[in-house]
Amino acid sequence: MLPRRLVPSLAREAGDWRLEAGGTTAGDHTFRLTTDNQQPTTLMTLETCPILVLGSINVDLVVQGPRLPAPGETVLGGDFFQAHGGKGANQAVAAARAARGLVRFVAAVGDDAFGQQSLAALAAENLRLEAIHPRTGLATGVALILVDQQGENLISVASGANAALTPADIDCLSPEVFASSRIFLASLEIPLPTVVRALELAKQFGLRTIVNPAPACLELCDPKILRLIDVLTPNEGECRTLAAALGCNAGLLAAAIALRAVSGGAAVVTLGGEGCLVVDQQTEHVPARRVAVVDTTAAGDAFNGALAVALSEGRSLVEAARWANQAAALSVTRRGAQPSLPHRAEIDASAGSVSLESRST
Repeated sequence: MLPRRLVPSLAREAGDWRLEAGGTTAGDHTFRLTTDNQQPTTLMTLETCPILVLGSINVDLVVQGPRLPAPGETVLGGDFFQAHGGKGANQAVAAARAARGLVRFVAAVGDDAFGQQSLAALAAENLRLEAIHPRTGLATGVALILVDQQGENLISVASGANAALTPADIDCLSPEVFASSRIFLASLEIPLPTVVRALELAKQFGLRTIVNPAPACLELCDPKILRLIDVLTPNEGECRTLAAALGCNAGLLAAAIALRAVSGGAAVVTLGGEGCLVVDQQTEHVPARRVAVVDTTAAGDAFNGALAVALSEGRSLVEAARWANQAAALSVTRRGAQPSLPHRAEIDASAGSVSLESRST
């Protein structure tokens, strides 16, 4: 089925470009690139990627110890391991493992060994990587992560190439990157202006937009930016921080309602072991399954990737949140970021769910 947006105009120096749909093949769409003053001049065949993810790529250097150190304290006895991470990459991998189709990932990576390792790992997933921008002379992002015996963590990030992903990089993307998608998902370990530019284009192309405001960024509370977001997915702390910037210092529900009032979209507040709170036209608490927690590092990323997949398949926001809860619960039972992210069969088995096809028959 062709994307339902086919396709708003994009302002270009050479004229008012637009994409016209042509024939289709299995999983592909063919478009003609035209202007108001020209005959169609370019044919493009593209593979549909219902989910478009924008975000960071990091390598995680993890120490798992008996407890988290206090400031100035050294805690001995931990185990070290290295894993691929970054909120953007984690969410892209989470979506790719949960999806039936391909997921496209937009990011930046350094020209070091960590960058080569990260790209090799991503290439093994169900991902399209042609929109990853190499950055000569810059290091790949690195996250230093401490995890205690209860699975709680502290994280410090050196952004590296992630900080060099610019709005110009978004403008350089081929129009079909947006035209072939239905859901746009972004997080905030890259510069906010880059996220905003991608949101603007996503809305022009009619995509449903999801933003995971992690880490919390007060500039996101500009009403012009919030109105570009269809689903905001903060955790409890991020929700309170953003709502306070809007002048709301009341409880969690009031904070989520305040964010929704400005954005006009929905808020899904993740609550760790308590599940999530969906605040849309109605409010519903979606509880989480109880599990033995090993490492919570990628729980939010597992949730967001699965949420994007479920919404792309036509599930309601509450149904999508319930399915995403199962993905997050599975992720915390394993250590590491990307190694912990579950595949679709695991999520379905955990949820006891049936496919959309069988539900519709």
